[in-house]
Amino acid sequence: MGTGNAAADMALRILVVEDEALIALELECLLDDLGHVTVGVAGNAAEAIALGRSTAPDVALVDVHLVDGPTGIEVARALSEDQRITVVFMTANAKRIPRDFAGAIGVIAKPYSERVVASTLDYVADRRAGRGQPVCPDGFVPAPG
Repeated sequence: MGTGNAAADMALRILVVEDEALIALELECLLDDLGHVTVGVAGNAAEAIALGRSTAPDVALVDVHLVDGPTGIEVARALSEDQRITVVFMTANAKRIPRDFAGAIGVIAKPYSERVVASTLDYVADRRAGRGQPVCPDGFVPAPG
């Protein structure tokens, strides 16, 4: 499970916000292989925000451009209002992310690798657990500041 020590301590509950069915399914399978739990998959902003509020995930992996437009930004802002949810963008449209990252802690560029997703989730778990200053993994771009 994962590449570091964090994932071994606790499975993360993850909301996948992705409108491309094959990518969402592939990501769900990867998360399962890593020992994490997918609490839901949403393809548009309203569904993502509702699922985020009803399932209280630990992490939301959010694409910027969804079926209803570049609404992943709205999703990130809404979900990051809940301090218990860590938002990470996963997108090929990183240029669309605002300077404040809409509350997300960073971005994984698409196309992503399994290694980058695994190491980013370990990084997120370390941060959530307050384990010092975890090293930012390759392939993950942290939000400024």
